[in-house]
Amino acid sequence: MPGYVIHLSIAEEYLRKHKNNENYSEFIEGVIFPDGVKDKSETHFGNGSSHSNLFEFLKENKINNSFNRGYFLHLLTDYLFYNKYINIFSKDIYNDYDILNEDLICKYNVKLPEKIRNKVFFKKGNLALLSKELVEKVIDEISSLDIDKVAYEVTQNKEKWTTYRELIKLD
Repeated sequence: MPGYVIHLSIAEEYLRKHKNNENYSEFIEGVIFPDGVKDKSETHFGNGSSHSNLFEFLKENKINNSFNRGYFLHLLTDYLFYNKYINIFSKDIYNDYDILNEDLICKYNVKLPEKIRNKVFFKKGNLALLSKELVEKVIDEISSLDIDKVAYEVTQNKEKWTTYRELIKLD
């Protein structure tokens, strides 16, 4: 899973780009909710955060309120992060998140919700798996997506969105 700060950076950019009158606090609560539980398979509708199942989420939820829209954006981010942007998973990625957090918070004007402040860490050092350029690309591309359009595509093509090895194309 991308770290909280990456998710929140995408959320801030999404809100800035789309200006669709979301309830800010509910949207942000939806964005952080899926990673705030012990068993992430329950909140990611798959085998864990790296296997988010967007189709199953939409079978049980509509994205007709700010919380669910933020929640869907979170799952979409996890799905794309592991199926489009990175090929390797290692625990070293968490260290990279800690190194990137300070810069991302400043660049994207991220406000850390009180409930996760003790879960966000800051380190200095060299990135091992990620690059700042890749993370900024992820933030820019995902925040530019129309989540209503993506939700429609997911419901129309279940196989495409539940096959984890297939890269998706949204352009």
